[in-house]
Amino acid sequence: MSKAFTKESESDDEEPELAALPPGGKNYITPAGFARLKAELLELIDTERPRIVEVVHWAASNGDRSENGDYLYGKKRLREIDRRIRFLTKRLEIAEVSDPSVHQGGDQVFFGATVRYLQKDGRQQTVTIVGIDEADSLAGQVSWVSPVARALLKAHVGDEVPLHTPQGLQVLEVLQVSYPAPAR
Repeated sequence: MSKAFTKESESDDEEPELAALPPGGKNYITPAGFARLKAELLELIDTERPRIVEVVHWAASNGDRSENGDYLYGKKRLREIDRRIRFLTKRLEIAEVSDPSVHQGGDQVFFGATVRYLQKDGRQQTVTIVGIDEADSLAGQVSWVSPVARALLKAHVGDEVPLHTPQGLQVLEVLQVSYPAPAR
């Protein structure tokens, strides 16, 4: 059946795609990233969902649900929350926590490293290699499966590594590698 003949709300129930892992790869995540995802899950389960359920219950008791904005929005928000809860639960189940602080003091790039590198045009950039679910390019965090992270992994300070980009081959020089301090 054509998508044109489906109800709009049917598309709301689609599961979000899990970020792709390499074949046979693991879902590595830092302890901080795991804690953030777990805190978000608990917040949704313990606070957000019960609050929305209460709003929907109140709105449903007001009578006609077909024109009740609180009820319609609340039901939609509940579907979004439930979808996010399922997503987070799946991701936390397959997550493999890897503590990058065990490499502190080393000069080789592993998962969790913060790497400062020099591009061939003279610009320096700093990235932290993290898990797929915690990557945030605006904060300088890249997924360990991203091309730049793949190029940098296992390199040492002073190494030049090739990075294949749509603009062609770039060479990155690793200037500095650091890791977070061990948790006490």
